[in-house]
Amino acid sequence: MNIAFSPCPNDTFIFHAWVHGLVPGAPKLNVTYADIDITNGLAASGTGPEVLKISYAALPWVLEEYKLLPCGGALGRGCGPLVLTRKGEGAIKRPAGLSGKRIAVPSERSTAYLLFRLWAAQQVPEGPAEIVVMPFDEIMPAVRDGLIDAGLVIHEARFTYANYSLQMLADLGSWWESDTGLPIPLGAIVARRDLDHEKLSGWIRSSLEHAWAHPNDCRDYVLSHAQELEPEVAKSHIDLYVNEFSRDLGEDGYAAITALLKRAAAEGLVPPVDPALLR
Repeated sequence: MNIAFSPCPNDTFIFHAWVHGLVPGAPKLNVTYADIDITNGLAASGTGPEVLKISYAALPWVLEEYKLLPCGGALGRGCGPLVLTRKGEGAIKRPAGLSGKRIAVPSERSTAYLLFRLWAAQQVPEGPAEIVVMPFDEIMPAVRDGLIDAGLVIHEARFTYANYSLQMLADLGSWWESDTGLPIPLGAIVARRDLDHEKLSGWIRSSLEHAWAHPNDCRDYVLSHAQELEPEVAKSHIDLYVNEFSRDLGEDGYAAITALLKRAAAEGLVPPVDPALLR
């Protein structure tokens, strides 16, 4: 079976056991490791692998071909994207200061981008002058070096932005949670609609349960795909993004996904989605 997910610690932690043949009855996996912006494109192309990790923001474009699985993804609290700016003289210290500025984002089909646009509609009335898409690992250096006025960052940047002499202007996860009372939907696992989704979900959950029961088993695998991260940062990443929602979305999870896509559709950011297609 072909699968595509990111080399980030949360994905490699969850899928380690299945990738290494430790899930009874599960088929052998042929893995493509790719940034989520790439997997979003693979899913939207209609020619992607059977199973993918994509952004929840990409769901409206892929739901005819792919079904959302209720496990294996990234959704939680206290794990949202951040808006970062430079420190020092002339620093942007209030959201309204982003008006007319250049903002770097990792993708325009990401939950991070949807959250930024929904937040900016409230907090930055005049809006930024330009949105610049760049690889997420280039955003913090670009903000630090003055090439960009502010950056939207995800993943382990939550733990490392201080190393670039940057400051947090906004935590979009905290804003979303306070505004909606719901967790933050980040990354989804989807599978082609002609597959046995119950079996797939069982294999993913078995792989996750193995990782939780034997966390040291996957340590070398996780670190080999996160070579720029210190072990403690990789562990913090896993602790933040792998949680009970990774085992099962539950009613709060589905409510969060529905709310995000409904709000984004109202702003014209994504096509409308029939909530029935999310189950």
